[in-house]
Amino acid sequence: MAETLGSDLAAAPTSWSEDDSRLYRSLARVAVPRREAMLAALLAQIPYPEGEAFRLVELGSGEGLLARAALELFPGVEVRALDGSAAMRHATEATCEAHRSRLTVAPFDLLDLEARDPAAAAEPAWLEHLEGADAVVSSLCVHHLSSPGKRALFAAAAERLAPGGALMIFDLVEPAGDVVRALWAAQWDVAASARAAQVEGGARALEAFHREGWNLYRHPDPVDKPSPLVDQLRWLREAGFEEAECTALVAGHALYGGRKPGSAASRNAPSSVSLSAARAAVERAFGEP
Repeated sequence: MAETLGSDLAAAPTSWSEDDSRLYRSLARVAVPRREAMLAALLAQIPYPEGEAFRLVELGSGEGLLARAALELFPGVEVRALDGSAAMRHATEATCEAHRSRLTVAPFDLLDLEARDPAAAAEPAWLEHLEGADAVVSSLCVHHLSSPGKRALFAAAAERLAPGGALMIFDLVEPAGDVVRALWAAQWDVAASARAAQVEGGARALEAFHREGWNLYRHPDPVDKPSPLVDQLRWLREAGFEEAECTALVAGHALYGGRKPGSAASRNAPSSVSLSAARAAVERAFGEP
C-alpha cells in the first residue's frame, strides 16, 4: 500500500486518508485474496443462536459490504458500523439503506488506542459501542495499529463484550521471516492476477494494484503495522479470550479471533448459520454472481 518507496519511505504519510479510501474501493475486488470466502467464514463463526436478537460492532466498515451481508444473514442483528472516513460512512449508509432501522453508523479513530493512557480516566468515546456487544468484527483495519495498540484493542473488547461474545478479525499479519514474506508476496500477486481475470474492470484494478505498491510484503508502508499471528493469538488469550484460533490464512491475510467466556449456553454453541448461507449473503452484498 505504499505510495513512496526507497529513501522517500520515511516521509510517507503514517495515517489513512480519504484518498486511501477511494483507492481501496477501486482495488478491493482484486487486491484482497479470497475476499468473499474469508468474510463468509468470518460471519459463519459469529455465535448466533437462531431466532435471538444480538448486537454486532464492525470496526472499519468501509463501504458497508460486510455490514450489509450481516444484516441480510442475521434477521435479529443490530449492526453498529464504525469508520474513520466520512466518505466510507456515507457509503455504508447507502449500501445498507434497505436495513437502516437496524444500522447505526458512527465515526471512530482506531489510533486513539495508540495514545491511550491506561491510567487516565478518559477513554475513546467509540469504545462505548462495544459495551454489551455480542460480536466485534473487523476487516483489514487492525493492522494499522502497533503491537501495543492491538493488545489494547483486545483488552478493551474482552472487557466490554457480553458473556460468550466473539471478536473476529480478517487482516494482514507479519511473516516470521524473509522466506515466508517472499512466498506471501508471490501468492498475493498470483491471487490478484487470477481475480482480475474474473471481474469487470479487473485489468485496470490490477494495474493500479501494482502501480500503487499495494502488496505490502513487497512495498512496506509506515501506515501498515502487521504483527505476527502467533503473538496476536497469545494477546487474545492474555486478554481473556477462549478458543483463540486462526481459521484461515492465504497470502498473509488471516482470519482469527476468540470468544469471551461466559455462562450463556447459547453463546457457547456453534453459530446456527451455515457457511454456505454466509457465502450467499456475502456474494449478494458484494454483487457477485
